[in-house]
Amino acid sequence: MDLSDRQTSRSTRPSPPARRGALALGLAVATVLAAGAAAPVSAQEPAGAPGPRDGVRATLPAPTGPHAIGTYSTRLVDRSRHDPWVGSQPYRELMVSVWYPARASGGHPVAPYMAKGAAARWNAGVRHGVPKGAVDWAGMRTHARQGAPLKAAGGKRLPVLVYSAGAGDPRTWGTSLAEEMASRGYVVVTVDHTYESPGVEFPDGSVKDDTPLLDALAQAEQNGGNLRPLMKKVMDARVADDKFVLDRLKSLPHGVGEAIDSRRIGMFGQSGGGMAAAQTMYEDKRVKAGVNLDGTLEHNSEPVGTHLTPVARHGLDRPFLLMGRDGSDHTTEPSWGSFWKHSTGWKRDLNLRGARHQAYTDLASVLPQAGVGRDVVKENIGTVDPARATAAQRAYVASFFDRWLGGRNDHLLDGPSPRFPEVRFVRP
Repeated sequence: MDLSDRQTSRSTRPSPPARRGALALGLAVATVLAAGAAAPVSAQEPAGAPGPRDGVRATLPAPTGPHAIGTYSTRLVDRSRHDPWVGSQPYRELMVSVWYPARASGGHPVAPYMAKGAAARWNAGVRHGVPKGAVDWAGMRTHARQGAPLKAAGGKRLPVLVYSAGAGDPRTWGTSLAEEMASRGYVVVTVDHTYESPGVEFPDGSVKDDTPLLDALAQAEQNGGNLRPLMKKVMDARVADDKFVLDRLKSLPHGVGEAIDSRRIGMFGQSGGGMAAAQTMYEDKRVKAGVNLDGTLEHNSEPVGTHLTPVARHGLDRPFLLMGRDGSDHTTEPSWGSFWKHSTGWKRDLNLRGARHQAYTDLASVLPQAGVGRDVVKENIGTVDPARATAAQRAYVASFFDRWLGGRNDHLLDGPSPRFPEVRFVRP
């Protein structure tokens, strides 16, 4: 869960001096800009940032599975609840992207990485070390074809995965992993959490930004800096969103809903998305297996381990995979330690040597192409080779879901492998 980059270029809010407080976001104690959330972006450019220029159209590594990929985005409306961030709105609306194995896709355009309106918001400030304007997020292309027909699986239904990005990040932040799993025969649904992500573009062209979250962050700082209630609100909203998405899986359009096997549902996410995956799995038995990519399981950082989530206190009885940054595992992170102790289901704890928090996102591929210095890459990705980080993440996440949802076992999770020397198995 990472609110540390809640920076905005809005000129309507004054810019008081920044007050930084420690907050457990992901598995590390990160600094969060609260009262100074609207500080001018130019004051926060990373060292060595390039000057104004056309953004790079970065590329993601191609998926390795045997299937071509199709994708589309769709709006989902939950009329059973008011929006948690805008109480005057009597319903909650979400945007999701659906990724799936596709038939021959000639005539279908390659899907953009991010919608133009959402990209404009994401590109309005420094994001995880990427300077303003350094990457053409809307110009980037995925490896999926928009609206390509679903590939029939010989009458067999397909396992489905729901992905949640880190707090304040867009659903596109895990595209590389979503594409990989779709190329291996999974339906993957990536979820944007409206008013938390910097920009969510809807079919009518409107863009909902993160003003409500930023306002709540500033208010919390003014009230003494206790961010725990805000973190809980973020997580409660995400879990409710994810449960609603689970409710709607069978009604997804373009034939995907009918092709889904609702008995084989998994969840995965990075940072706050990893926390949401674990907590949703704890509350909803429909989720049979889950992966947490470097996400804390508690609502505060000081004192560490004092406000654990229910899933951290009670654990899970179904398969779960923990993957952490270098040095963060169930022996060092109290919330993971409690989860590990109380979980009775199959579990593994893997550590990516030399990695930092954003190594578990598309930033591992994008940041080295963004014209930044090595110090910026090291700060956000770590010393691990970015391509190796992506390859390891793909291999172990795929091995896990194949084992528990796909009916296949490549035994990669049985123990350390010479194929991935950067991956450490953390023993009890």
